[in-house]
Amino acid sequence: MSDTPIKPRPRVGLFATCVMNAFRPSIGFASAKLLEDAGCHVSVPAAQTCCGQPGLNSGDEDSARALAKQVIEAFEEFDYVVGPSGSCMATIRHDYPNLFADMADWRKRAEALAAKSYELLSFLTDVMGVTEVDAEYKGTITYHDSCSGLRSMGVKGQPRQLLGSVKGLTIKEMEDTDVCCGFGGTFCVKYPEISEKMADDKLANAAATGADTLLGGDLGCLLHLAGRLRRKGSPVKVYHTAEVLAGLADGPSLGEENR
Repeated sequence: MSDTPIKPRPRVGLFATCVMNAFRPSIGFASAKLLEDAGCHVSVPAAQTCCGQPGLNSGDEDSARALAKQVIEAFEEFDYVVGPSGSCMATIRHDYPNLFADMADWRKRAEALAAKSYELLSFLTDVMGVTEVDAEYKGTITYHDSCSGLRSMGVKGQPRQLLGSVKGLTIKEMEDTDVCCGFGGTFCVKYPEISEKMADDKLANAAATGADTLLGGDLGCLLHLAGRLRRKGSPVKVYHTAEVLAGLADGPSLGEENR
């Protein structure tokens, strides 16, 4: 019998964002599956709520701070906090400590949470050492690098590495894959004409690859692009990358649920 101690499974709190819960529960199921397959013990705290980013971006720091406190309390007990959203996790990791700059106790708690918070795909590869998945997807995909995931969380090669292990899948990179799609949270509401033009430019680059599927890691971007595709009558499917990696992309894609 080996004397090597058994390494405990990391306790991971899954940050299932409010947008994901409302519009695409399958992303949460896919995230949980990928984390469990990687050897994690996954929990989804019922007390969690929006990360507070909409209020923070609009200058309402009081509302953002109240939501941040609830998130901090909900996830303090876990070894890691992981979410399938670069923008939400960037808010927790980079903005929470600054929200409590003048509140020493809360700042300490915010910094502790920030230090153990990760975007899903970077956590799987960079922390858990996952290099491949057991999944199949018959199609050609192109990948959109969301601004927050790329610039704030360093998500670039990780999704491509994991997608490269999916049986039957072909990756074709689009031009300007790291250029904003035009969503930008409230930006698309304040400047709809500019947002629409940016989305059309992104989708034109995606179409030029001949891909039948568009993937990404931020649901806000994907909802924005899927909505534009549906308005144009395009057959291109849109999924969160986690859905493909978990083998859960066999149902309707984003924007197709009610068709």
